[in-house]
Amino acid sequence: MVRSRSDATEGRRRGAAIAFADVVGYSTLMAADEAGTYRRWMTVLHDLIEPETARHGGRIVDLAGDGVLAEFPRAPDALSWARQVQRGVRARLEGDDGGDAVPIALRIGLHEGEVYESGANIFGDAVNFAARLQAHAAPGGIVVSERMRAALGDATPDLELRDLGYVDLKGFERRAHLFTIETDLVPVTTPLHPPGGLPSIAVLPLFEQGGDPDRAYFADGVVEDIALSLAGLHELFVVSTASSAMFRGRLADPREAGRALGVGYVLFGRITRMPDGGYGIAMQLCDTRSGATLWGERLRAPRSDIFEVQDEIVRQVVAGLAPQVRTAELQRAMRKRPESQTAYDRMLRALHVIASADRDTFDGARRHLAEAMEEEPGFASPFAWAARWHSVRIGRGWSSDVATDSAQALDLATRAAALDRSNALALATLGHLKAFLLHDCDAAMECFEEALAACPNHALAWTLSSGTLSYLGRGPQAVRHAERGLRLSPRDPMRYAQLMFLAIAQYASGDHVEAVRSIRRSASENPMHGATLMVLAASLAATGRIEEARQVGARFRALQPDFSLALYVSRRMPFRDPALREGFLAHLRAAGLPE
Repeated sequence: MVRSRSDATEGRRRGAAIAFADVVGYSTLMAADEAGTYRRWMTVLHDLIEPETARHGGRIVDLAGDGVLAEFPRAPDALSWARQVQRGVRARLEGDDGGDAVPIALRIGLHEGEVYESGANIFGDAVNFAARLQAHAAPGGIVVSERMRAALGDATPDLELRDLGYVDLKGFERRAHLFTIETDLVPVTTPLHPPGGLPSIAVLPLFEQGGDPDRAYFADGVVEDIALSLAGLHELFVVSTASSAMFRGRLADPREAGRALGVGYVLFGRITRMPDGGYGIAMQLCDTRSGATLWGERLRAPRSDIFEVQDEIVRQVVAGLAPQVRTAELQRAMRKRPESQTAYDRMLRALHVIASADRDTFDGARRHLAEAMEEEPGFASPFAWAARWHSVRIGRGWSSDVATDSAQALDLATRAAALDRSNALALATLGHLKAFLLHDCDAAMECFEEALAACPNHALAWTLSSGTLSYLGRGPQAVRHAERGLRLSPRDPMRYAQLMFLAIAQYASGDHVEAVRSIRRSASENPMHGATLMVLAASLAATGRIEEARQVGARFRALQPDFSLALYVSRRMPFRDPALREGFLAHLRAAGLPE
């Protein structure tokens, strides 16, 4: 519906009050119930919007599948129309007896400016500007531009406006100063139905008491980066920051935000400028159904490179927030009857037991993942985790048929990446398997680069990529990647694997003493993991502690009695760097592993 500026090359120029109304979540609603959504929208259009437009002296200029462009001779007429339309929509929703499962909610944006008139149409920047405003309104709400606010003047003495601050509008270089109208309209809930039953979350604007608009870019950048990083996890359905911008300028009640945005969780907080020029930030994650706080953190951003500070804040928030959402959702999944579980619920059950050192418990994870894949065959994450399950099964020495498990792992990871090429979990899993099973480290690094571009704060992608860097002999970089993975998921249920990859990276760097320290911590968390014992034996031998290395080697042989160095070198030796290959093999020999 947005018009090109070139469309206005001819026609009479005049002033107009422009209104743009848009159906909230139209594509989602259509996917859930196409016939019901269309029927309800047409009823609202013909029985409410069209009569109110005529009554207020306006006219409908254009219609799209999910929106209306209208113009009015005066700004107060446009405002009165918007209020009456929103009241009418809400009255219909409240009067619904529940027979129609598809609710309709509108966002309305109001603007005043010069337009070009050509026949029945109007064009120009003012029209394009108005079309972008509605995204910043609440469901059931109204947002107005600074020009519209000035045009209203004193004509509406009861008007109460709340300042939303300056926001970016797509297609416009200048930032727009917007206001929302405080009315008796309570924002209506538009339930989100993301694929697989993913939990939904909104990241609200950071509240800055007496903030300087010229410095708002920092707070806005933090919020945008947090939302993008969470969206890249592909285990959360993240609402656009354009929608959550309706809460700019105030600390919202989490239950109100949940109703307005149709989400189960909100992340919000306060930012304070410190006397030394730094920032203090307090953030909370809340369940919008109960209002309960699930996670909170106070962060200090010193006066330094502002973008490095911003990145560190994002890393800390994502590291603390994502596990809390997963834990809360797992608790809900455990309370559900099996027949009412979503694909996401089933996947969570699998992740709850995939780190178990008990073989029977670990095996149960594959059944949950199979159910998730069957429930939602287009949901990439269960396929990626199933690939990871087969990979972990091989690494623990629990596979009775390594060739079959390897083939299944690779097939599942490839299918996951094909389903969603921006799914960081799928790409990281595929990269690890290409390196470890196919020994194609170059192709693996391409997968990891894609994964980290899709989600710069994906802990598993950082951890697994450290392994491939180690295999290539790039030890110092591998250490940095492994440490980043640990920082991003400090309470990871598979922490033993994180520590193992750190130890491998330290071994590849030649820092064998630190490798022993890290791999001992890994073994303390999972003493039955064969690969951990192998790295511990080699690292001990590298430091000259041969007797200890042989004791660990004996424990490893008891776990994997069929192991031989010849078979390991021919099929599973991951190191591609010649010096590392020979050194690792020599250290395993010194630890008493059989030829």
